[in-house]
Amino acid sequence: MALFHPFLSHYSTSLLSPVTHKQLGATQPQPQPLKLVPVAHRPPFPTRKTKCGAVADIKPAAPAPAPAPLEDDDEDHKVLVGPTSEQERRGERIVADYDWTEEWYPLYLTQDIPEDAPLGLTVFDKQLVLYRDGNGVLQCYQDRCPHRLAKLSEGQLIDGRLECLYHGWQFEGAGKCVKIPQLPADAKIPKSACVKTYEVRDSQGVVWVWMSHKTPPNPAKLPWFENFDRPGFQDTSTTHELPYDHSILLENLMDPAHVPISHDRTDWSAKREDAQPLRFEVTERTDRGFAGWWGKTTDQSASSFLRFEAPCSLQNNREIVDDKTGETHYFSGLFLCRPTGQGKSMLIVRFGGTKRSPLAKLFPKWYFHQNAGKVFEQDMGFLSSQNEILMKEKVPTRNLYLNLKSSDTWVAEYRKWMDKVGHGMPYHFGHSTISLPKEPAVVEHAPAGLVAGVSASLPAKGGIGTMHAPNLANRYFRHVVHCKECRNVVKAFQAWKNYLSAVAVALTALAILISGRQWKALLLVSAAVCSGGVYACSAAVALNTTNFIRTHRRL
Repeated sequence: MALFHPFLSHYSTSLLSPVTHKQLGATQPQPQPLKLVPVAHRPPFPTRKTKCGAVADIKPAAPAPAPAPLEDDDEDHKVLVGPTSEQERRGERIVADYDWTEEWYPLYLTQDIPEDAPLGLTVFDKQLVLYRDGNGVLQCYQDRCPHRLAKLSEGQLIDGRLECLYHGWQFEGAGKCVKIPQLPADAKIPKSACVKTYEVRDSQGVVWVWMSHKTPPNPAKLPWFENFDRPGFQDTSTTHELPYDHSILLENLMDPAHVPISHDRTDWSAKREDAQPLRFEVTERTDRGFAGWWGKTTDQSASSFLRFEAPCSLQNNREIVDDKTGETHYFSGLFLCRPTGQGKSMLIVRFGGTKRSPLAKLFPKWYFHQNAGKVFEQDMGFLSSQNEILMKEKVPTRNLYLNLKSSDTWVAEYRKWMDKVGHGMPYHFGHSTISLPKEPAVVEHAPAGLVAGVSASLPAKGGIGTMHAPNLANRYFRHVVHCKECRNVVKAFQAWKNYLSAVAVALTALAILISGRQWKALLLVSAAVCSGGVYACSAAVALNTTNFIRTHRRL
């Protein structure tokens, strides 16, 4: 039932068979040249030294006792994540050749791309517009009209061409301008009246974009997920816009230890009494990411395999053997995190398997979608504040985090990977290094279109330095506007609500006018049933559009 968090389902018991990394959908890493940078080249961030204790009354101080032996430090080393390589122990930093533009980024679920309108999207600070042309082919341009820089994503589709709604310039194919209404009849369209294009690919139900204009698209880097290609594999996929940086999001998704606490009783699988030390085994470290096994210390037989791969793909895979038939069933939690600017990210969640619970079949897809929204809202306050502190402190995470070996191994691995490749990103916060954003955060004060003025106040539209207070009614804008199915469901429930309200009013009026006691009772009962339907429809709409609020925070 817990389909929308990578670790929720792990807290139920099941039998797993040993599997190889290849069987779990691992793609072979592409090794890149590595360089060792001496510690002297590292920014001089101080090492974290924190002492906690009570403050006594102030009196003339006796001579301070001699410093305690390093027993405390030894105890800390037993529980905290330390150096993981000889280079790190020697104070050397491994640097990999990396360019963030030479990667494929997940743009959108193919099923949710609108047929009749352009779609505005971002990757870091690059603004893109995606649409289907008259032949159904996906086209992706820079979201900027060459005329006066208006957003093309605020335009419209005319006969399969993308039209800028400012002056009506139209573009098609490889970004060529084919119509300028204000141009004299005998004049030719200037050759410079074109838009920059980006290569896109539709793969396994997700549209990916290659961000480099210097290097041709590399098909070998296009992610491929083996489990999603298995016979009988079914998944439930959702998209969520979130008000914190993609690195914070990835940290959260690879953190199984928080699940029993933060998501207690979510979908009946996570329970706070299950919080316990976890075991981790890192089996791969490359310049493209890392992978390994994790599970409960109390159950050595049950393990999941986690893989992070550049730039922003995270898998959590399991294989479960049916005791009766001996058949192996494959399950995957896939999380595709797209950076959408400072303090913003967009996540595509895909959770599925070759076998589905009979109980899950009783629930409509929109129920699981809204439950996914609830899971992310449960973490939103923590992650937004974490985002702000990182930006304010301006130091690497090793100076701020206390990563436990029994809970935070993947988090430490991810931030150390950022140390290797962060120099090739617009900005990064690594374990030992940082690079701050060179461009100011973009805050859309008055976006046009469906979201209009309401979205200007959303956390998802703010920058890193902004206070991200969750809006009590913005789940609609974080998920529903990106999900074709949920939009249709909300419209349907609203239509039924209006219809049943009208019928209830009509039946009540008729009951007042009619004289027969039996007819009057029948009409009033029917009106009451319609009123109950109105309440149910209102509750369903609220379920899809209203944020989850923890019990102790509710009015």
